[in-house]
Amino acid sequence: MTNRMLLRSGHVISMDPDIGDLRGGDVLIEDGKIVAVDRDISAADAEVLDMTGRILVPGFVDTHRHTWEAPIRGCAPNATLDDYFVEVLDTFAPVYTPEDVYAGNLAGSLECLNAGITTLVDWSHINNTPEHPDAAVQALGETGIRAQYAYGSANTSLADYWYESKISIPGDDVRRVRDRHFASDDGLLTMGLATRGPGFCINDVVEAEWRLARELGIPITVHVGMGRLAGRFGMVKQLHELGLLGSDTTYVHCCYFSEEEWRMVADSGGTVSVAPQVELQMGHGWPPVTKAIEHGLRPSLSIDVVTTVPGDMFTQIRAAFGAERARVNAECWQADIPVPETMLTARQMLEIATVNGAHVAGLEHRTGSLTPGKRADVVAIDATALNVAPLIDPVAAVTLSADVSNVETVIVDGIVRKRDGRLLADVGRARRLVEESRDRLAAAVEARGKQQA
Repeated sequence: MTNRMLLRSGHVISMDPDIGDLRGGDVLIEDGKIVAVDRDISAADAEVLDMTGRILVPGFVDTHRHTWEAPIRGCAPNATLDDYFVEVLDTFAPVYTPEDVYAGNLAGSLECLNAGITTLVDWSHINNTPEHPDAAVQALGETGIRAQYAYGSANTSLADYWYESKISIPGDDVRRVRDRHFASDDGLLTMGLATRGPGFCINDVVEAEWRLARELGIPITVHVGMGRLAGRFGMVKQLHELGLLGSDTTYVHCCYFSEEEWRMVADSGGTVSVAPQVELQMGHGWPPVTKAIEHGLRPSLSIDVVTTVPGDMFTQIRAAFGAERARVNAECWQADIPVPETMLTARQMLEIATVNGAHVAGLEHRTGSLTPGKRADVVAIDATALNVAPLIDPVAAVTLSADVSNVETVIVDGIVRKRDGRLLADVGRARRLVEESRDRLAAAVEARGKQQA
C-alpha cells in the first residue's frame, strides 16, 4: 500500500532552479520520496499537513560534527583550538566508554533533528575500542537521522594520536564496521573515514588510511589549514605530493590555504566544509566561504563541536554571512572602493546550508533540495512567530530571523520526526543519558588526574 503525505499551502523554497519558490505551494510525498512540488496538488488517501503560514525548505546538512561530544557540551567555552586539544581530546576523550558515545550520538542527533538538520556527517574520532563505533552507529540508527558515519581514530593519548602519529586507524575494525553496519550504500546511514592527515600523522599512516578508504569505496574527510596547529602545514600540498588528492575527499576548515592549495582542491574535485562559528571563536582563521566560491567550489557548513559553540545551523549561517561580509566591507573601506557584486547573499547562505551540504556529503542525488525523485527530507519553519513575522522575504526569514524554536515540522526520508514543534522521540531518556554520561566522565577525569598526580 502506498503511503502518501501532502504538505499543503506552504511557502516552498525548493532550492531546485527548475522549480524555484512557490507561494502557497504543495509537496507530495509517497513512500518516503518527493513525487511532486506544485500548486494545488490533489492526492487521494494522503495524510494532509496544513502548512499555511509555514516556510518549507530542504533539511539542513551538517557536513562535520563530532557528535560524541554532546555529554560535555559547553565544557570549553573560552577555548582556542590549542586549548581544545588539551581540554577535550587529552582530558575527556581517553575516559569515554561506549555508553558515553551512545549517549552523545543519541542526544546529539536528536538535537540535529530538533534544529532542522536532517543530514549529518558524524566525524567520530572516539573509537577507543571496537565497541565505541558500534555504539555510535546504533544511536544514529535509532534516531532516524540521515547520516554519514565517518570512522575516526582512537583518542586515548594526545601524544600518540595527534603529534606525528605512527598509529593508523585499525583497518580490520573499519572493515568489520563496514560489513556489519554498511553492507549497502543505499541506506539512511552510510559510511566514511575520518582521517587526521599529514602534519598530524607520519606519511606511512596517511597513505595507509587513504588506501583503506579507497579499498572500501568510502569517502574521506580530513581537517586542514586551521590555526596554529595546522595552518602552516601545507597539508593539501603534502597530500598532492603523496598522490592522494581526489574527488572522494572533503577538506574541513581550509582557513589557511595558499592559492596553490585552493587550485589543487578544485582541480581534484574535492569538497569543502566550513565551520564558521568555531573558526572565528577558536582561532582557526576567517571562514573561507567566499574564497571557496571564487575557486569554483561549493562550500558547505558544519557545527564542529558543541563543547564551544551552539549546535544549530542558524548560528552557522549567520556567523559565515556576518564574518565574510565584515571582512569584505573592511577591505573595501580601507581601499576606498565600492563593495563587489560578489558579496554573499542570504539565498547563497541557504543554498550552502542545504543543497551544497548534500553535495559535500555525497548525497545530492538523495537530498538537499525539494526535487521530485529525491527522498523527502523537509523542514517547516513557523513564519507566524513574532521573531519571523511579518513575512516579506522568506529566504531572509529562514537565514536571518528564524531560530530553533521556529522549526515546527521535520521530515526525514518521508517520516515525521518532529511535529507541532515537538520531537517524536524519547527526549527525556536522551537527556537522562547525557546527564549520566556527563557525571561519569567528570568522575573519571578526576580519578585519572589523581592517578597521574
